[in-house]
Amino acid sequence: MNCRGCGSGVGRIVLDLGQQPAADDFPALDDPGPDTRHPLAMWLCGPCGLAQLASGGPPVEEPRGVEPRALIDQAARAMTAVAMAGWTTPGARALEFPSPHGGSWLAHAQALGLRLPGCGPVEVLIDSFGLMHEADQAAALAVRARLLAPGGILILQFQTLGSIVGDGQWNALRHGHFGYYSLTTLRTLLHAAGLRVNQVWPFPLYGGTLLVVATRIEDDRPVDPSVDRQLQQEADLDITNADTVGRLQVDFDRQVRLLRAALTARAEAGRRVHGYGAASRAVALLAAAGVDSRLLASVADASTAKHGHRMPATDIPIIDPAALPDAAADEVIVFLPELLAEVAAAHPALADRLVPVQTLLSHGGTECLS
Repeated sequence: MNCRGCGSGVGRIVLDLGQQPAADDFPALDDPGPDTRHPLAMWLCGPCGLAQLASGGPPVEEPRGVEPRALIDQAARAMTAVAMAGWTTPGARALEFPSPHGGSWLAHAQALGLRLPGCGPVEVLIDSFGLMHEADQAAALAVRARLLAPGGILILQFQTLGSIVGDGQWNALRHGHFGYYSLTTLRTLLHAAGLRVNQVWPFPLYGGTLLVVATRIEDDRPVDPSVDRQLQQEADLDITNADTVGRLQVDFDRQVRLLRAALTARAEAGRRVHGYGAASRAVALLAAAGVDSRLLASVADASTAKHGHRMPATDIPIIDPAALPDAAADEVIVFLPELLAEVAAAHPALADRLVPVQTLLSHGGTECLS
């Protein structure tokens, strides 16, 4: 294949999940299957270091989900950080690239005095987890550059490849998510589109999320020291090296084995286990581990559109979270760490039974059975 960012044909597969169901397609509970599976692999470009989806996969419709409160709060923190650093001024025009993750930032932009003109070019262009949905990364960045008015800023937010690799988050890879970024790589691709990275802010969301402000190179805006600090951290990690990113394959094999063993041990001990969060990351994990309703009785999710459906490639039903307290749950495995505090607050009766999935993926969580 050729790189979606720089066009090079030099690179290699660093993570291969085999055949996986579409993470956005939740079959009806009475649909017997079998569900269609598609190749799912990550390819790393040698010259620019862009980690990317190796093939197109199935047509993607974004999940009918309810975003965690943590993502919504992050939007406010991010826009506030950009404003406090002096990158926005009241009255500037703002436009947003749509994304299914984290909700819209436009209300926060308006609260800072920005105007919403409905079309570009604009002085503030917002892209939170949007760029990764573009199959042609170079073309997508060129469009963003054209929509940026002289003196304007592009605000980008994305989960870092360093956090994906460092935390073994192989299931961040999914159909429809075409790019996985380090600042090192993104800076190169932005430069090719005529843009310069000027300032960055790290946030803990998803284990490591980066907020970036970029401007047109011809505007010659100053570069904050935060950029070099982030680039040095990535150099220390050697994050554009295929061997480094390839550690995700080891994590995949280990975590799938651990999850299956942990849930099997619980079933054999007579414990009734449910899940929480029918998100794309849970889809790949459960499908790869071959988990069914004998091991995981259900997955609760706040999205009413998913109720009456099942997790792809399994017979596990998706239920209303309100049913969990009556489901005789000994444990509830929370598949997204961002949901843990929110679920505990919304369902206090379950608080002492919530188990982060990372507990099972790190060592199997067998101590919970003693």
